[in-house]
Amino acid sequence: MTHALALPTPRGPLTADRPLADLTWLRVGGPADWFFQPADEADLAEFLRALPPEIAVFPMGVGSNLIIRDGGLRAVVIRLGRGFNGIEVEGDRVIAGAAALDAHVAKKAAEVGRDLTFLRTIPGSIGGAVRMNAGCYGLYVADHLEEVKIITRQGETKILPAAVLNLRYRQSDLPEGAVLISATFRAPEGDPGALAARMAEQLAKRDASQPTKERTAGSTFRNPAGFSSTGRADDSHELKAWKLIDDAGMRGASVGAAQMSPMHANFMINTGGATATDLESLGEEVRKKVFQSSGITLEWEIMRVGEPGR
Repeated sequence: MTHALALPTPRGPLTADRPLADLTWLRVGGPADWFFQPADEADLAEFLRALPPEIAVFPMGVGSNLIIRDGGLRAVVIRLGRGFNGIEVEGDRVIAGAAALDAHVAKKAAEVGRDLTFLRTIPGSIGGAVRMNAGCYGLYVADHLEEVKIITRQGETKILPAAVLNLRYRQSDLPEGAVLISATFRAPEGDPGALAARMAEQLAKRDASQPTKERTAGSTFRNPAGFSSTGRADDSHELKAWKLIDDAGMRGASVGAAQMSPMHANFMINTGGATATDLESLGEEVRKKVFQSSGITLEWEIMRVGEPGR
């Protein structure tokens, strides 16, 4: 248990037994043994350096693509806040703090004529977007990322070129226990008005096809095709997760208060009062039915962490 070990005293708030449900978009999950909000980079580095090596660390973004199980996390959950959400534009480079929201980065870049519009409709923050190589409309973080700045589990600050992360569909290879603190993107030039119009169109398309007003966590499963929507009219649907779920008769299926959205079959929603167990059980039922119907095993896109409820 992490409670039995002496923790360093940082400058930022460090809270024991912090419930995490209110920090995830699905509003589920038990407590973290410890919850740390570093004051700045130096505070985070010093804390990790002094933290006993046997204590696990879990960096948490805005909880947009995450199920924390009902028993919570036996770890120090690290959540970056105001000191880590800056966005700077230098020529064609956009440097964004890990806590900056994807949508804010897209908008700020567009205002000065730099095109990172693919980020506009991606829920969450830059740290999570890099870790998951987030993408839509046929573009991914990998297409624009130049380098990232991390603090390792040992408390060292390092700059890593994008190539080292081995970015692929919804995956990356960040060092174990490292906390990503900023990312630098190369952004092509574009007309600010045209970029703003494109983002408005993307938002309208998203809101028309996805349950954006519900408690959801974005796409539940990865597309077996190995790519996101390209946004083109000729985009093939055969190997899209939503189509396989639909074909298996699981659109609108529910367990307790967890439901696969009737609006978009690959979106899981908490209709009110669902537990993490409800959500995960529903997901596993969907995987089973899709396998029976198509022979394809869906892989979770939502990250699931922590202990089951007791």
